[in-house]
Amino acid sequence: MKLSDFKFEVPKKLISLYPTDNRDESRLMVVHRDTGEIEHRVFKDIIEYFDEGDVFVTNNTKVFPARLYGNKEKTGAKIEVFLLRELNQELRLWDVLVDPARKIRVGNKLYFGDSDLVAEVIDNTTSRGRTIRFLFDGTDEEFYKTIDTLGETPILKDFIDRKVEEEDRERYQTIYAEHVGAVAAPTAGLHFTPHLLKRLEIKGVEVSPITLHIGLGTFRQVDVEDLTKHKMDSENYDIPEKTVDLVNGAIEAKKRVVAVGTTSLKTVESSVTASNKLKSSSGWTDKFIIPPYEFKIANALITNFHLPESTLLMTTAAFGGYDLIMKAYKEAVKEKYRFFSYGDAMLIL
Repeated sequence: MKLSDFKFEVPKKLISLYPTDNRDESRLMVVHRDTGEIEHRVFKDIIEYFDEGDVFVTNNTKVFPARLYGNKEKTGAKIEVFLLRELNQELRLWDVLVDPARKIRVGNKLYFGDSDLVAEVIDNTTSRGRTIRFLFDGTDEEFYKTIDTLGETPILKDFIDRKVEEEDRERYQTIYAEHVGAVAAPTAGLHFTPHLLKRLEIKGVEVSPITLHIGLGTFRQVDVEDLTKHKMDSENYDIPEKTVDLVNGAIEAKKRVVAVGTTSLKTVESSVTASNKLKSSSGWTDKFIIPPYEFKIANALITNFHLPESTLLMTTAAFGGYDLIMKAYKEAVKEKYRFFSYGDAMLIL
């Protein structure tokens, strides 16, 4: 498929700047692949579509406050450092993006807040990318606490055009977030509440995690018309044995295996046995799922409404079928569904 196949107009007013007051009261579009039917519901109604023995696969990655503001040594110029990933814990080496990039060179020292947190730029990686080493006289626990205190929730400002607010620390995080490592939230999971999870449990639906630490590469603009030439950044994942047992049991019993988000979908599709079952593994995946694609593990998907020409939309179209998903998106615009991270949800059955 081509990049231009995923081009359409979303009015800017439909890109949601804030979440709903209650997580599970976002709107829910239900798309039936077998009939082409499209329903309009509320997210908490999702429980009506599942029964005992079905399995929800959630991504329990936890977003860390990855955006730091500071000043350059000597000049005092204001700078922004976006933490992408930790390269070496012992040496406190990090892969980062910097702004303004032209002012931040190898050898520069960067100071953050009124704390003792200082970083030295030790390498250039891309036009905006740098490798930095934090110079911090304290324990690892104290270091991460300092980052947590000084850092800002990394809502994607290229798409959510407002300042970060204190509420974002809690709302840009799933209620089951556990393992720190993501710079963006697995947004399909933002709609779940403890009450809704309890109702699913009472109904006999299993909810079991994988971990995929989402990087900014997921949101990087695709700049090639031939999608087979687009290269995804690698992201670290882990699939525990308990989840494998539940998922494979559901497959054997011909029950629903529900990927909560395209990140969960990509993760389970990255670790498939020769007999089309899920296997326990951990490592890195750069899997890019575009139509046409034969899914081996999940047979239902919960996802948000993504932006045109995004890799997330392409994966959703691969799962739901290109024509049906583009029809659903056209209806979403017409019905004024809310798009992007804080927007509404889609359930594809």
